[in-house]
Amino acid sequence: MAEFIKIYPENPNQKEIQKIVKVLKNGGLVIYPTDTVYGLGCDITNVKALERIARIKGVKLEKSNFSFVCEDLSNLSDYVKQIDTTTFKILKRALPGPYTFILPGSKNLPNPFKKRKTVGIRVPDNSIALALVNALGNPIVSTSIRDEDDVIEYTTDPELILEKWDNLVDVVIDGGYGGNEASTIIDLSEDEPIIVREGKGDLEIF
Repeated sequence: MAEFIKIYPENPNQKEIQKIVKVLKNGGLVIYPTDTVYGLGCDITNVKALERIARIKGVKLEKSNFSFVCEDLSNLSDYVKQIDTTTFKILKRALPGPYTFILPGSKNLPNPFKKRKTVGIRVPDNSIALALVNALGNPIVSTSIRDEDDVIEYTTDPELILEKWDNLVDVVIDGGYGGNEASTIIDLSEDEPIIVREGKGDLEIF
């Protein structure tokens, strides 16, 4: 049974945030709000938790397309090869925001992702997500919770999310209604930015 925790985005309660971080550090899975759709996340350093998410999504961990949710661009160098000024300017302009950027992965990637050539980086414009990453002290590995029903695609109501995911995760955060449009994915691993998926967010800035 998942714990259902209400957090107000205007001023995330630190006591509740710490409680959830403890769950993450112990290998728990958490569903949390972002600036797009609700995400399913775990601690990037916990291999057992990563394997749980991969099982739920029905993918091999090494081949998964999970993104790394960071608090800001300061720990990018931990996971990404050195990027040029143009790329950095694009990131600086767009983040925090509803974008996932594909960047060339570095040699320091956590073990399950060692063979990856690229990684997806997210810095969502959502105070709850950023408070979690800040308190955890490292990125959250994340994937969106998509519905099998293509008409709905993304559930926006936290109570309905709890109903569906109750036995699969440890915590569902109620941070209010979520969006139903996923992030825009932009590949910055080559010379020119390539839009992989058009979602939420202004494309003019690229």
